Amino acid sequence: MSAAVDPAIHCTLESLLATRRHCHELPLFSRPVRNSRQTGQQNSRLRGRGVDFDQVRAYLPGDDIRNIDWRVTARSQKVHTKVFNEERERPVFLIGEQSPRLFFGSQRCFKSVLAAETCALIAWTALAHHDRVGGMVFGPRECHEVRPRRDRQALLKLLQLLVDADQALTPESHDPYEPANEPLNMALRHSREIIRPGSILYIVCDHAAIEGLNQSLLVPLAGHNDLILLPVFDPLDVELPRFGPLDFVQGERHLTLDTQQDSVREDYAAQFTAQRQAWLRLARRLRCSLLPLDTRQPAHEQLRDTLSGSTRAGGA
Repeated sequence: MSAAVDPAIHCTLESLLATRRHCHELPLFSRPVRNSRQTGQQNSRLRGRGVDFDQVRAYLPGDDIRNIDWRVTARSQKVHTKVFNEERERPVFLIGEQSPRLFFGSQRCFKSVLAAETCALIAWTALAHHDRVGGMVFGPRECHEVRPRRDRQALLKLLQLLVDADQALTPESHDPYEPANEPLNMALRHSREIIRPGSILYIVCDHAAIEGLNQSLLVPLAGHNDLILLPVFDPLDVELPRFGPLDFVQGERHLTLDTQQDSVREDYAAQFTAQRQAWLRLARRLRCSLLPLDTRQPAHEQLRDTLSGSTRAGGA
């Protein structure tokens, strides 16, 4: 990789470190909570048991008999019960794609750069609020993860994974795969071994991932975590420009599209519309947030505006 990196085509560790200056602009953690560095500041609804053991005290009428501490009761000859406090910590976990299909863009930057910026921005925001943060970076054939921790070193390791994967992308790296081999499916299967129930899970992937996505893999993750979907797209994914015949070459494959033909333009636009509707249906089914990201704007502006309510979440 040349020392001179075009920031629109490839991200660098310096560019991902720079996203830190925008983390305080995001209303990701807007509800008032305790400021303890040990509990974190995520205050979303609790999933699963969501409690930590606090103490043992004498049993009182109305206490749940399932919480009786039988050892203390036998030793003291008086009924004692365990007391639990609600668990406040919400680990933040990112699943970020860096696949050849993201190595494309017609506006401010490539989709792969926007995806990396988004992951870095959310990670910095989580750490700024004293929450544990980890993540996974995946491509067509492999994924690498960082377990959630509340320290800068874990975050830097995640950023380095994003940079390494992004800078490995080249025009020659594209390897077509069938929808049945959707890379996001592999990442979701692997994530089940890592993500702790009660986490906040951000998935940053290509907008076209919905076509081959095994949605059943998301059901248990959404059932035990707060899920936010962030599909990335470019304006050229939405519609073709009117430039007449366009030639596309990939290896020995050649394709010509006449962008002046209305039927071609309509079919092309319908493909993106179908993807968008599929994302909306999935978000409704899982009762999760959907925040599509456009390469025309920096990540921090889109997340700030969408989360502040100035744009409709779920629109593309």
